[in-house]
Amino acid sequence: MATGDRNELAARARTTLDQLRTELLAERTDDGHWVGQLSSSALSTATAVSAISAWVLHAPGETATWSALIRKGAASLRESQNSDGGFGDTDRSLSNIATSYLALAASTLAKRSIDEGLSDESTRKLKNYIEQSGGIDGLRRRYGTDKTFVIPIMTNMAIAGLIDWNEVAALPFEAAVFPQSMYRLLRMPVVSYAIPALVAIGQTRHFHGPRAIFPLRIIRSAAVPRTMQVLERMQPESGGYLEATPLTSFVVMSLAATDRGDHPVCRNGLRFLADSILPDGSWPIDTNLATWVTSLAVDALAGDPDDDGSWYSDSLLRWHLSCQHRERHPFTGAEPGGWGWTDLSGAVPDSDDTPGAILALGRMRAHCDSAELRERIDRATKEGTRWLLKLQNRNGGWPTFCRGWGKLPFDRSSTDLTAHAIRGLAVGNHGDEAIGVNRAIERGTKFLMRSQQADGAWLPLWFGNQDRPDEDNPIYGTSKVLMAKALMGGADASRRQSTEHKAIEYLIATQNADGGWGGGPSVVTFTASGGKSVTSTVEETALAVDALAFAGSGNPGADQAIIDGVAFLIDSVVAGRHRVPWPIGFYFAKLWYYERLYPLIFTMAALGKALQSTLLPQHPPASREPEVDDCRPN
Repeated sequence: MATGDRNELAARARTTLDQLRTELLAERTDDGHWVGQLSSSALSTATAVSAISAWVLHAPGETATWSALIRKGAASLRESQNSDGGFGDTDRSLSNIATSYLALAASTLAKRSIDEGLSDESTRKLKNYIEQSGGIDGLRRRYGTDKTFVIPIMTNMAIAGLIDWNEVAALPFEAAVFPQSMYRLLRMPVVSYAIPALVAIGQTRHFHGPRAIFPLRIIRSAAVPRTMQVLERMQPESGGYLEATPLTSFVVMSLAATDRGDHPVCRNGLRFLADSILPDGSWPIDTNLATWVTSLAVDALAGDPDDDGSWYSDSLLRWHLSCQHRERHPFTGAEPGGWGWTDLSGAVPDSDDTPGAILALGRMRAHCDSAELRERIDRATKEGTRWLLKLQNRNGGWPTFCRGWGKLPFDRSSTDLTAHAIRGLAVGNHGDEAIGVNRAIERGTKFLMRSQQADGAWLPLWFGNQDRPDEDNPIYGTSKVLMAKALMGGADASRRQSTEHKAIEYLIATQNADGGWGGGPSVVTFTASGGKSVTSTVEETALAVDALAFAGSGNPGADQAIIDGVAFLIDSVVAGRHRVPWPIGFYFAKLWYYERLYPLIFTMAALGKALQSTLLPQHPPASREPEVDDCRPN
């Protein structure tokens, strides 16, 4: 591209970035942070309707308020059925058998409780979709050996009378009486965050299903009171386990179905469901991702080459500092020092939000005039760093919540988390801990090198693409690893450079004809207008541009890919597509969601990085991270 054309592109990018900056700043709360908005979820709505309906059926009286919630939820479900008869997790998601079964169970229970639900014709179409998708066998195939979600779904169906309790597998809820430190040794059949479901659903199957053999039956009966204490101890002040509607709903419906609707756990769970319903009668997958989107927003704003720091305020900084967990967490047993995804009581510290917060604090420190607050930033960063170091698995990667589980998909080490942890560890002056940080980064780097796919990509854990056969998202994973610059320097530099080169070439090779990345046929279904076919997503395109501008600028193929990607993003903003978020996010047990601020924030970050890159020479080259003490070996 000629210099004049590049200058024109840079000018357009600058104008677009200014627009996005204005839009993002307008999304702030009064104290300067961001809350965002998660998508309505047919899956969450179905579980909430089932839970409240089960409670109404088993705890008659004072039902007027709860009947109104069922009625709103049932109406939302009727509006969200896809044309193929099935249900998807969000209003932009393809149908899947899990959500479809949950919708059928919800409609059945709603009809039994208040005579509301799907019409006969809609039910017929839904059952036809389920049959064509393989029925129960298809449901089991979707989750394989991970019982975290398949058993709750089948429990929901049994409570609704759709299947016999004999078909629901027993869960060893009695294991929850052991200390949390022993859970990984007990080879739990569910992931670390699903202990409340293990307890509540396991007990319900124990009461309603076939009797266990002696003496296991006696052991389980004796364990009921103590495991109920575990449920009470793990329930947050909000009443919502992990602030998640599905997990909380499974607990509520299980207790209601065993005539324990007046138990405090059930009552508090119902209160959470009543508090979290959206105006349209649906429920989101989680309350919000306030801490996460605030960290991302700060990073995107500060990455603008013309940033003046006007977005910064002491109240924003204090809010972010207040989100750091200061006590051992009752849910996972995590030590103090980490951050979760929200400031609400149901959050759990994890290895994605913690480095995100550390990076955001580094950005804010540059604009903070208070010595006392800068000291708090340094102390919080050190505590977060130590928290990350203790979480690292033996294989060098980082899991989400708990070190050492690693048996089931959503407890294993993952590439996106490991790359983000490395970015977080590279920030700040570590002093006497520098050697330990060096070693952790080196081990994490080796894990990433071992995890690279043959085509050069990395597969993430928490993000997906619904149009891919395996619903994975190599664009997200590859971009996140390249953004970390985890493979630069250190021993065996030539191998690391080769690994990085393969990743850059992968992104170049997978760019779509429209100049963007990712997406697929489903994107056209929901967002195309006029005669132009658009198949890429704004989110995936922004991530790829961000990564290439950071790691690949100067490579002729990468430069052209960046130019085309920037043009796609600018055109998308002109068309308003940055206000059409796409379901690329995974939640627990591979449940889809989208976040309204993702396309806005990701595009801001990408354009800021492109304007800093050597490709657009009117701005200085991009730096690595704010206030970095690069403690990796040369």
